[in-house]
Amino acid sequence: MTAEGSAHDPDSLLGVLRALSDETGQRAWLVGGAVRDRILARPPRPTLDYDLTVDGDTRALARALARRADGHAFALSEEFGAWRVTGRGDSWQVDLTPLVGETLAQDLGRRDLTINAIASELDGETLIDPCDGAADLAARSLRAVGEHSFSADPLRVLRLARFHAELGFKIQPRTESLARASAPMLADIAGERILQELRQLIVADRVLSGLEVLERIGATAVVLPELHALRGIQQSDYHHLDVYAHTLATLEHLVELERDPQPVFGAASGGLWDVLQEPLANELTRGEALRLGALLHDIAKPQTQGVRPDGRITFYAHDSAGAEQSAEILTRLRASERLIGYTAAVTRHHLRLGFLVHEQPLSKREVYRYLHACDPVEVDVTVLSVADRLATRGRNAERAVTEHLELARRILPAALQFRAAPPRVPIRGDDLARELGIAPGPRLGEILAELAEAVYAGEVASYQDAVAHARTQLEAR
Repeated sequence: MTAEGSAHDPDSLLGVLRALSDETGQRAWLVGGAVRDRILARPPRPTLDYDLTVDGDTRALARALARRADGHAFALSEEFGAWRVTGRGDSWQVDLTPLVGETLAQDLGRRDLTINAIASELDGETLIDPCDGAADLAARSLRAVGEHSFSADPLRVLRLARFHAELGFKIQPRTESLARASAPMLADIAGERILQELRQLIVADRVLSGLEVLERIGATAVVLPELHALRGIQQSDYHHLDVYAHTLATLEHLVELERDPQPVFGAASGGLWDVLQEPLANELTRGEALRLGALLHDIAKPQTQGVRPDGRITFYAHDSAGAEQSAEILTRLRASERLIGYTAAVTRHHLRLGFLVHEQPLSKREVYRYLHACDPVEVDVTVLSVADRLATRGRNAERAVTEHLELARRILPAALQFRAAPPRVPIRGDDLARELGIAPGPRLGEILAELAEAVYAGEVASYQDAVAHARTQLEAR
């Protein structure tokens, strides 16, 4: 069996696993999402993702699978004996963990939720369900396996909210109480584990509902205290919500724009969709990472809140302060440098387009300055600014929203074009220095920056144009 074949044929992969289990004597069962999906009759995932519990040598079974299926095996945890096998191009993935306890029933009894405590034989059909998880799946209910389900691993508190967001299942009252009691223990969980759960919650279809659960059970105050601190922070009369509710409303509008950008962005929607689907970092696409940016875009408002003599509430410099604070938060959560930089950038620039609304009509140079300042998030932050504006429904809201959307519709095609083909100065820096008779340095850099703006504005097209324009700039300086 090839990796490519297994990517399109779950039964082939399961057949290989059954054969290897028989040949090696390593007893194994399917657990987790693949079992849930089959019971719920959900469509197959684009990437096959199986979890196996193994009563035997996980290392031996993982290496045998890698050899047989043309995959790659590596240890996930030396301490716990967990292994992973992946197919070519990550077309499939199998995680193998040792049996915990003497029997499969004991292993399943140590899990978090009953819907995750269902196993099946490798035929994918024969269920082992000691906790009645299948009944809870049928009832669309999230129920803890036991009284110590969350205290055994407090990260499961976040998993509860995440499964609620992914599946839309109702949380049973006792389960919610147990999660609330264990939420303070999240303070002792490693940042990267918290980020992994938050990442999956943020990309879920019902992300707003999942965030509401986190807040209700007291988890937000532990894992994202800066977000919790936005509650009750009042804004000017141009807003109709406090900062916390406004943040969630911004995220809600962003999700709506992701799903259907056509009503706002028209013909540019296709190009926008392509950009938002690009992989970024930490297993997030640009669009998914932008959701995180929406969640953090006003994160610095509590410490920047002020009141003018006329009584108007202000948040001067909350954009730049928020960029720093979002970077601190994601550093604490052990995010990649790329994700940290991206989120800081969209936070830093989320007000820029709104400022330009009052400067219309914009010259090509003004458009260039916006795009250049926001690069490389010029597309992303344009979309975020629209979601932010739609979530701001206070005084003069209708006119403000109309004007902002009209500008965004004009800017987004330019941003997509700028991202695909930024203006190129038709002369190299060393050649320009020689033509002008100046040494390389800050002055040359300033002239080259001005030339890029002039190229975008259509004022410079050739080598000779660039030299003449640069000489004029040099004389003026």
